[in-house]
Amino acid sequence: MDPRVQIENLLRIREKIAETEYKYGRKSGSVRLIGVTKFKSVDEIRPAIEAGLADVGENRAQEFTDKLDFFTSKGLTKHFIGGLQTNKAKYLVGRADLIQSVDRQELAAEINRLAVKKGVVQPVLIEVNIGREEQKSGIAPELLPEFLKIVSDMPGILVNGLMCVPPAGSEDEARPYFARMRELFGEMKELELPNVSMRELSMGMSGDYKAAIAEGATMVRIGSAIFGPRSAVKPG
Repeated sequence: MDPRVQIENLLRIREKIAETEYKYGRKSGSVRLIGVTKFKSVDEIRPAIEAGLADVGENRAQEFTDKLDFFTSKGLTKHFIGGLQTNKAKYLVGRADLIQSVDRQELAAEINRLAVKKGVVQPVLIEVNIGREEQKSGIAPELLPEFLKIVSDMPGILVNGLMCVPPAGSEDEARPYFARMRELFGEMKELELPNVSMRELSMGMSGDYKAAIAEGATMVRIGSAIFGPRSAVKPG
């Protein structure tokens, strides 16, 4: 992609986020833009970074590790947003600023073990399977309170909020799922659990981020609308 096009894409997305914040009475700057860099090389994402993109999200532990030095050198906030195998948590704990995809007790326990061993507290989001789709990871909504109570007792973890990926569909079709996430977010905040701070609600991607902002998202995860279509395989 022409670097000029990428920068134009970034500026356009920022403008649309600002317009949507205003339209729905959100405070200006209340929504953070996370540039999803999956399958994009350092050179392919550099124009947006140099144009001021401050948050990046990776879906795979290996890609996160490969780009870590670059992300760190640019002072970026580093998010891990993909499905995470328990045995890959060691590559992220203490390195990712936020692991957004904690979806089961086994993974939470391993993150906690590694964090305690390293003497750090790892910020995370809990992934919710808001559409109850069998092929997707995430905690079922009705199991979320009990899961949060378990994680709240883990000294190496700080829960900063919730994340979801709704069923594929149009922006209008996604909005009811985002609305339910907003309700869950409020309900979990009322639990007032230790080490659980409902500060972040990560939802919305390139095709539905405006609906997510309307329903209270504090983070939107956008890849193709900034960087263009992803390759079928990771670039060499």
